[in-house]
Amino acid sequence: MIVRVLKSLENTVSLDMVLPRRSPEGWVFAAAPHKHSDSLFGSHALHEIYRAADPDFSGRVTVPVLWDKKRQTIVNNESSEIIRMLNSAFDNVGARGPDLYPADLRAEIDALNERVYRNVNNGVYRTGFARSQEAYEEAFDDLFEALDMLEERLATRRYLCGAKPCEADWRLFPTLMRFDVAYFGAFKCNLRRIQDYPNLWGYVRELYQMPGISQTCDPAAYKSGYYSISKECNPLGIIPKGPAIDFTTPHGRGRLNGEAERTAAAS
Repeated sequence: MIVRVLKSLENTVSLDMVLPRRSPEGWVFAAAPHKHSDSLFGSHALHEIYRAADPDFSGRVTVPVLWDKKRQTIVNNESSEIIRMLNSAFDNVGARGPDLYPADLRAEIDALNERVYRNVNNGVYRTGFARSQEAYEEAFDDLFEALDMLEERLATRRYLCGAKPCEADWRLFPTLMRFDVAYFGAFKCNLRRIQDYPNLWGYVRELYQMPGISQTCDPAAYKSGYYSISKECNPLGIIPKGPAIDFTTPHGRGRLNGEAERTAAAS
């Protein structure tokens, strides 16, 4: 959703969203004209769309899904691959905006993505769904070691790989957005909040405040989803009223435009 906005693809790639809570049928839609309805086929459940692409499909039904309207099939259902497609594959049909995976930064972006995915993006799930105390503590320690590393990295540069946001920033951002709202409590990732990291907290607010990004964020849906009824984690399905987080306050990241960024580049 973020890369779709950044590349000005809203009129080229349509968007439908499933309801934020999984059901016994997995991911499902509401009936039209609800904002969480399927505008293409009027489907009730996402598994119907997987079956439309492959009648014999019996695997796991996940989001996101990139659907080709012309060929009437699923192109891809892996977010990291879809954002690469959106970054370049639509350049000849109206895509605009920054190159989020520039050639000179690809090695750095790939290395950072690998570490952040394992220990942060997937790290919160490794922590929240750990099946033993030992597994929980290992994932917990990996998560906060990685957040500490990112906090230190952002002390001397405005974004993860320099002066402009790139793919690595936008892959990290959704996890940071959800962290204090959901992962801190629901997944027991409770050593520190993102608000307790000065650089990460300013950074996530700056990204949130960029044009069009806040429209892709829905903290209420994050809480509804992560605190939904779960036999293991939340058997009564009670959704907390807090926390109250204001992502619109001044982020203060402009101070890294000058000397600090030049120092980072030189190092």
